[in-house]
Amino acid sequence: MSRGGELVAPGRVAVVTGAASGIGLGLAERFAGEGMRVVMADVEAPALEAARDQVAGATGGEVVAVVTDVSRLGDVEALRDRALEAFGGVHVVCNNAGVGGSTDPMWEIPVGEWEWVLGVNLWGVVHGVRTFVPVLLEQGEGHVCNTASIFGVFAGALGPYGVSKHAVVALTEALHFQLAERQAPIGLSVLCPGAVRTNFGSSARNRPASAGSTRPPTAEQREFQAFMANLTATNGRAPLEVAGLVVEGIRSGRFYILTSENRNEAVRRRAEEILDGRPPAAPMGR
Repeated sequence: MSRGGELVAPGRVAVVTGAASGIGLGLAERFAGEGMRVVMADVEAPALEAARDQVAGATGGEVVAVVTDVSRLGDVEALRDRALEAFGGVHVVCNNAGVGGSTDPMWEIPVGEWEWVLGVNLWGVVHGVRTFVPVLLEQGEGHVCNTASIFGVFAGALGPYGVSKHAVVALTEALHFQLAERQAPIGLSVLCPGAVRTNFGSSARNRPASAGSTRPPTAEQREFQAFMANLTATNGRAPLEVAGLVVEGIRSGRFYILTSENRNEAVRRRAEEILDGRPPAAPMGR
C-alpha cells in the first residue's frame, strides 16, 4: 500500500477532474494549500480559468488548467500528457467530475440522457483509471480517489445518477482487489459524499443536445428538488471540509470516505435487506 502521508506533501502533483466548482474546486484548493502542484480539469473553460486563478491566488501554488471532457478517452489522455509535461509525474488522481440527470421513470428517460450521465459519472472514472493507473504503477507510488455518492452505497435512487454511483463504488472495489493481488503500492479511496454546498443541482447547464430535451418536473419532483435544496443549504458541508476528509483519508489509508453519518442507517438497512431478500425501503426519509 502506498504511503498516503508522503503523497499529499509539498512538491507532489494532484490531478482533479470536475475542478471548476464544488468538491473538485475544494480539492484543488486544499491540495495546493498543502504545497502540492495541481492540475485542474473541467469541461467548462471560462469557469475553469477563473477557478485556476482563484486557487493560485489563494495559495500561491503552481496550478495548471486543462479543459477536459472526461467522457472522451482522448481528452483524459491529453490531460495525463499535460500533467506529465508540466510537472513530470502524478501522485494523487481524483476522478471527481459528475453530473445529475433526470428522476423521471427510467423507462421514459431518453437513451441520450443515460449516455450523458453514465458517460461523465462512470466512463469518466473508467477513463481516469485506464489512463492514470499505469502511470502510478510505473512510478511505484500514487493514490486514486474516485468520487461516487452516498447514493452509491444505499438502496438505489435518483435514476441514472444513482446507477452510475453504484457502478463507481463497484469499480473501485474491484480495482482494490486487482491492485492488492499485484501488491501494487497504489492507495485507493472512494468518496461517497452526502449533502455538500455546491452548484451540482444546475449541472444541466452542461447537458448536451444528444441527451434529449427535458420536460417540466412533476409536482412530486418539484417537492423532492425543494427537499434536496433545503437539505443541502441547511446540512450541506462546505467543499473545503470535504476536501479535508479526502486528505485525511489518503493519509490514513481509508477506503470508503463518507462525509456525514445521517445516512448510516440507510446503508446498514440495505445490507440487511439484501440478506433477508426483501425489497428495499426508501432511503431518503423526509
